[in-house]
Amino acid sequence: MADRGRPKAALVLTEDERQTLERWARRPTSSQALAQRCRMVLGCATGKPNKQVAAEVGVWPQTVGVWRRRFIERRLDGLVDEPRPGGPRSITDEQVEAVVVATLERAPKDATHWSRTSMAAETGLSKSTIGRIWKAFGLKPHQLDTFKLSNDPQFIDKVRDVVGLYLDPPERAVVLCVDEKSQIQALDRSAPVLPMMPGMPERRSHDYVRHGITTLFAALDVATGEITGSIHRRHRATEFKKFLIKLDNQVPTDLDVHLICDNYATHKSPPIAKWLAAHPRFHMHFTPTYSSWLNQVERWFALLTDKQLRRGVHTSVYALEKDIRDWITNWNNDPQPFVWTKTADEIFERLASYLHRIPGAGH
Repeated sequence: MADRGRPKAALVLTEDERQTLERWARRPTSSQALAQRCRMVLGCATGKPNKQVAAEVGVWPQTVGVWRRRFIERRLDGLVDEPRPGGPRSITDEQVEAVVVATLERAPKDATHWSRTSMAAETGLSKSTIGRIWKAFGLKPHQLDTFKLSNDPQFIDKVRDVVGLYLDPPERAVVLCVDEKSQIQALDRSAPVLPMMPGMPERRSHDYVRHGITTLFAALDVATGEITGSIHRRHRATEFKKFLIKLDNQVPTDLDVHLICDNYATHKSPPIAKWLAAHPRFHMHFTPTYSSWLNQVERWFALLTDKQLRRGVHTSVYALEKDIRDWITNWNNDPQPFVWTKTADEIFERLASYLHRIPGAGH
């Protein structure tokens, strides 16, 4: 059936425009937004309807319509941000591309990353112009995030195992994410904390006095979000075994127990293996190495740290442990489970996108 609505304006490319669009869409370090817009325009140039191009690129048909119209009206200039009010444009496409390519593909001779000053000196443009170009393409050379790739030879199998428990838990069973948060310090500031006032944040001294450490063993019920906690001054296999016994006593005897743990040696020690053999309803599922993000209790630990520990002031380990127990009790009064949405295949696809950006990672 023919498409309904207003007929679409024909989109015809010159050979130079086609080569430029293909180069921008193909370069792995291009702005993802710009690369996506180039693919939309190239698809429209083949005569495909907006709906088909949208399905191939993964956007809404209305989005394709916007960029089709923008390109027809302003050609390559239409693929960047909306023009700002003011005088006529004085920076050419070639200059903009040179800045973007230099930012993404090489570093200055005297530094590990570009600054606005060094890029301005390199290109002859002003620092404010460099800043505007970086903002338009979402480039932030001064920022750095960290990541860690797992080297576990069973990475794929372990991810499928754990994600399967989240998305399709077994019947007549409870799934618990288990880990210990060790070396929690009872810290007291060297001077009294100055409370927040209008126009002034809370202030505290940068130095502190240590009053000892403790360890929290925690199990997050994936279905309900409830936390079972146990506090010990050490985190050996002995303490972990005591925690397993506590879980065994609390979980109804007619349910299997699936535990998601990391690869810490305590979880695989001979005493634990012997205890698990004597309690066959307990099943251990290990996350891959360097993959703590796969264990949902780590997200709960982050909340505990952010809301209770980081700014807490404790004059003794006893006071610290009391606050942790109170926080767990308060959490369990209205537990909030974390909803896992990613399938294993989606995780692998996201990981592959990172690997494609690492030189030599696929070889």
